[in-house]
Amino acid sequence: MELKIPPVVVFFGFAGFMYLLATFLPFGYFDFFGRYYVVVGLVAFASIVAAVALFQFFRSRTTIDPTDPSKVSKLVEKGIFAYSRNPMYLALLLLLLAWGIWLGNAFNTLLAAGFVAYMNRFQIIPEETVLLERFGKGYKQYCLNVRRWF
Repeated sequence: MELKIPPVVVFFGFAGFMYLLATFLPFGYFDFFGRYYVVVGLVAFASIVAAVALFQFFRSRTTIDPTDPSKVSKLVEKGIFAYSRNPMYLALLLLLLAWGIWLGNAFNTLLAAGFVAYMNRFQIIPEETVLLERFGKGYKQYCLNVRRWF
């Protein structure tokens, strides 16, 4: 199985829609004290989550290519993967939330939810199907112990 659209392209697509929504929707604007710090905190946390996940993949010598999950050579279950089965996608979601807060339009949360729905349907479920075929009961048990996002 081959997934056609890389998650980073999906991320930038949703980020672009968020920008258009914030620019052209005449209502939904919000602002609050400390908004800048929330954005910086989310970006920092997302960066740490992504860096740790990538490091663990490289250390385990398995692929990070999300378009072809059949290349995976090892199931990574420890470290950050003990808390999230998809920490790199979680990092992308956190970046989208930060972007939405930066843009200051409340309706951007709907687009962030759309990102989660899209990723679940068109990226994560196909990946999970391949991983279940490849790792069998071990992966099934991992799915029972660790949530998909967080």
